[in-house]
Amino acid sequence: MVGLLVSSPIFASLAKSVNPFRLIGVGLSVWTLAVTGCGFSFNFWSIIICRMLVGVGEASFISLAAPFIDDNAPPPQKTAWLSIFYMCIPSGYALGYVYGGLVGTRLSWRAAFWGEAILMLPFVILGFVVKPLQMRGFKHDESKVAVSQVRGSGASEIKVATKIKKHLSRFMKDMKELLVDKVYIVNVLGYVAYTFVIGAYSYWGPKAGYNIYHMNNADMMFGGVTIVCGVLGTVAGGFVLDYMSNTISNAFKLLATTTFIGAILCFGAFCLKNTYGFLALFAVGQLLVFAIQGPVNYVCLHCVKPSLRPLSMAISTVAIHIFGDVPSSPLVGVLQDHIKNWRSTALILTSIFVPAAAIWFIGIFLYSVDRYSEESENQISTTQVEEKKTESTDSVAEPVTYSTLV
Repeated sequence: MVGLLVSSPIFASLAKSVNPFRLIGVGLSVWTLAVTGCGFSFNFWSIIICRMLVGVGEASFISLAAPFIDDNAPPPQKTAWLSIFYMCIPSGYALGYVYGGLVGTRLSWRAAFWGEAILMLPFVILGFVVKPLQMRGFKHDESKVAVSQVRGSGASEIKVATKIKKHLSRFMKDMKELLVDKVYIVNVLGYVAYTFVIGAYSYWGPKAGYNIYHMNNADMMFGGVTIVCGVLGTVAGGFVLDYMSNTISNAFKLLATTTFIGAILCFGAFCLKNTYGFLALFAVGQLLVFAIQGPVNYVCLHCVKPSLRPLSMAISTVAIHIFGDVPSSPLVGVLQDHIKNWRSTALILTSIFVPAAAIWFIGIFLYSVDRYSEESENQISTTQVEEKKTESTDSVAEPVTYSTLV
């Protein structure tokens, strides 16, 4: 988690100066090396460091994959494509448990890590050799030409400190723009409250199930319900929003409605005394709750201008973990130690879905504009201006400086 949270904003910022496909290649390379290192670890701290670097590799995908999918998906199916992408998270968990169990028991836990690295290697290579596609809001080819002109003209080298200062200045400017965007803030606040509950469910759910309903196989029951409902609910949410017409306002309507109804069903499930009744009602509630994955990320991508999308995704990820699932598990543990009643603890935790739904409900009434196409017009006009400048200055050799690049 440390590697993920620290690296996500860095990858998002670098996307403005380095092609995102190459950044994904770098991230996957770090991930592959880190997973290989886990297999070679010799003590607790060596595997901890390697696990942190695994988070660095994941960060490149967190910030850059969703904007890339958003650019290449057909307009009527954008949320469905995003939902299919986010469906890979619960399905990946499921496959990981099966893979780890099979390889770990038949060979060794080290072989399980090495096998993962081998499976990822083709994707690492593709990240570097495939012709990089441009994401909306970025023009890296022109930058490369300009850089080559700088080198050819014999311009003085730019100090590393100056580069860092420029990057930090740009990062702070982008952060300010994000933090004053009411639609973005409301969306992320609702996502934080939602993730608070989901994180605690994943950690304490089996324990609560065992103590309330005396399930001998609580891990399998909760895990199975979460994985199946996570996959089906995530995909369904995307298709429903596309059917409604994928707008920011409709996304907020879907977020508020599914979360609120899902909260009622999950709350009612924990009130039941019958195990099978609980599982049936809880499964339907989870199905609705997981439907938010596509819509919530659609809002993150479309309420900001295209060049801010990687940073928007990165800061959203950082926020939901720092304020959501990371503190929720220990806080729920403290609550349970205080009241010593797992049913009451589960009901209190589930009720936090209601504030999440209320926050997203507010988003319906905010003035929202889909800014997906906003910057493309600016890019066209900028290109035209640059072409005119080039034509007018062909006769006069003007040295290119770093300030003109920026």
